Parts: sequence; C-alpha cells; structure tokens
Amino acid sequence: MQSKERPYVLFVAEVIYSKICEIKKKNPELSNIDAIENFIGSQSYKEISSGEFHDKWFKQLEKNNYIDKKSKKKIPEETLKLLKVQKDMMIKQLIQFPNLYYTKSHFPLELSQRAFDQLWRVCESYELWCKETNQVDLIVLKIID
Repeated sequence: MQSKERPYVLFVAEVIYSKICEIKKKNPELSNIDAIENFIGSQSYKEISSGEFHDKWFKQLEKNNYIDKKSKKKIPEETLKLLKVQKDMMIKQLIQFPNLYYTKSHFPLELSQRAFDQLWRVCESYELWCKETNQVDLIVLKIID
C-alpha cells in the first residue's frame, strides 16, 4: 500500500473535491456535472481561480519557515516551485468571466468549458490518489468509475 500522506500538489484538489461533494450532499439530485458547474462561481472557486488561495497558503507556509505542521519537516524548494506553477496554471485554466458563462443556446463558452474540464481532471486526480492509497471511502463522486 502507498503512503497515505497527501502530496502538497493534491491539497487544492482535496479542497475542490470536498466543496463539490458538499454541493452534491446538499442537492443529491444534481449530477457531478451540475455540481461542478455550481462550484464555478462559488467563493472557493473565486479564491482558487484568482490565486488568493495559494497566496494565503504560501504566507502561512512562510510564517512557519516552510516547516510542515504534521511531519515537522522542511518543505523542499522543488515542491514550493511546483506549487507556484500549480497556482499559475489554476489562474489560467479557471479564468473568470461570470457574465459570459453561457451563450444564448446554453452551451458553455470555450473558457467556461476549459474551467469545467480542469475541475473534472482535478477531481479525477484526487480520486486516483485515493484509490492508489486504498482510501476508497474518500471517493464520493465516483468520477473514475
């Protein structure tokens, strides 16, 4: 069995996944697609897509001298660089144009579709990690099935 210690790059994925699960829990009739679309435009989405989520996280890490609270080990510089790349990628993929989400025909615009696809891939990645680490009880959306 793989280590159950969550890699830092999955931290934002876990946040996104849990928020989408909350939406589904409150609205069980929603499909995964609808739950992800409801996540788009939420406060969490706005924080992640603007880079604010990562900025707050980086400040918190800096405050702790980049020492992980759980493991008490210093976070490697390579990991921090990867998290900065992740922040930039999230900003680019989850670009916000709230008034342009749907066209008159109710089909998502290309930018909105790109955001949706990114969120779907993030959820898939989280579920794959859960499966690889034998934490199948964390798999709620069942995207990888």
